[in-house]
Amino acid sequence: MANDLNQCQFIGRLGADPETRYTSSGDPVCSLRIAVGWKGKDREGTEWIPCTAFGKLAEICGQYLKKGSQVFVQGRFKTEEYEKDGAKRYSTKIVLDT
Repeated sequence: MANDLNQCQFIGRLGADPETRYTSSGDPVCSLRIAVGWKGKDREGTEWIPCTAFGKLAEICGQYLKKGSQVFVQGRFKTEEYEKDGAKRYSTKIVLDT
């Protein structure tokens, strides 16, 4: 597994102000969604990328970013499993490191 790579990069705009909260131990966590546009030959669209930052990066995101800000983010994919109404569901987000 030493040759595997879990890294992604996006440039887009924030769809809403970042939401900063704190864990029970006082560590900051910031959630944000990035709109990334794309164009094809006959179509175009927008993908919404959910992102989460932790620690000092979370504080910086919460302090300086706002809705409409253009951002470059880098991180890794993380898929979480949860149960809702008796059915297993999955959500994928980007855990930011830059």
